[in-house]
Amino acid sequence: MRMAKRPNILLTGTPGVGKTTIGKELAKRSGLTYVNVGDLAQEGQLYDGFDEEYQCPILDEDRVVDELEEMMGEGGVIVDYHGCDLFPERWFHIVFVLRTDNTQLYERLESRGYAGKKLQDNIQCEIFQTIYEEAMEAYRPEIVHQLPSNTPEDLEQNLEQIGQWTEQWIKDHN
Repeated sequence: MRMAKRPNILLTGTPGVGKTTIGKELAKRSGLTYVNVGDLAQEGQLYDGFDEEYQCPILDEDRVVDELEEMMGEGGVIVDYHGCDLFPERWFHIVFVLRTDNTQLYERLESRGYAGKKLQDNIQCEIFQTIYEEAMEAYRPEIVHQLPSNTPEDLEQNLEQIGQWTEQWIKDHN
């Protein structure tokens, strides 16, 4: 992979923590390219069946990785997805795991129509820091950072922090 002029960033975390909100705003402010993996999969029909229990399509991870490979090699991409261990480690310069208080997360997911097992499993995922642990195993620990994502103030602070990191990375690598 040739040296990218702009960093690749992974925004990950349990559904409902604010990845899409941060990703879209960050792209607007930084000029980086925003990719929502769920939208990408939907547009390209990158599925491998349907999960009856969770009532959602099953992602074809290999096809998603193939679809993103060239773009990631060029750099300057913000990837938004609730999983992280499907992506090659070499893709990302930094990984941000967004975390939300369980009560708030419950309300956010409920308002999206999550119920039953799907709602409970996502809350448990957040309680047990499942995504953070996945990220720590999938990437070098020094590039993985947790950010609180509970309030509008958190959102602004996270955007500021990621923006500063991005600017510094660009200065250091160009």
